[in-house]
Amino acid sequence: MFCCFKYCVDGFSLTPSVPIRIKRNPVQLDTLHMGQEVVVVKGGTRVCGSGCALGNAPLVQNKAYFEVKLQQGGVWAVGLATRETDLNRVHGGVDKDSWCLNSDGTVRNDNNELYHLKPAPRDSPTEILVSTGSTDDIDQTENEKPESEKENDRAIMPGEGDVIGVVYDHVELNFFLNGKNLEIPVRNIRGTVYPALYVDDGAILDIILDNFRYPPPSGYEKIMVEQSLL
Repeated sequence: MFCCFKYCVDGFSLTPSVPIRIKRNPVQLDTLHMGQEVVVVKGGTRVCGSGCALGNAPLVQNKAYFEVKLQQGGVWAVGLATRETDLNRVHGGVDKDSWCLNSDGTVRNDNNELYHLKPAPRDSPTEILVSTGSTDDIDQTENEKPESEKENDRAIMPGEGDVIGVVYDHVELNFFLNGKNLEIPVRNIRGTVYPALYVDDGAILDIILDNFRYPPPSGYEKIMVEQSLL
């Protein structure tokens, strides 16, 4: 019965079809460079557990782009890191070898807060205000800012189902949310860096390395693989 049924998949035809072989993207999460309590599944595209998983290919091209979908909330971070980072950490950017946007709204490197996505006034509950982490900026109230600057400072906090885009051109790291630039550039990134996904407390993240949900910014492309990895 099974041998007959397996052919009835294309318009109830009894003629077996030739299988289509889809070339697998060689870029994925690297099970050789992940935390001890991290779990990588779905062919190297989904991470859960506790800790950090790096991509298996460095960002060596001029303009690289990848996305991360927040499948399930919890504690998470998304960004870049070198292979010297502590992969057992559950927060990104707490050492000098990682640069990440965290689920608590902070963007960090070397445990320094570069930006903090703060809740907006109650009449704009879905928006956030971006501060640079400096004391002067934090003390400045929203009402003291020009109207044009208020608009530039607004973004939307990532939540379950959202897609974070990550772009890197060896000058700046930038984050997008559902196709919109969050305007929180990170500079002074040093060393050979890889995609870095951190999870804890039930968080599940999917890395998207091609067939993107949102068009990459002009000039940016999916991560190119060095010839030695092919």
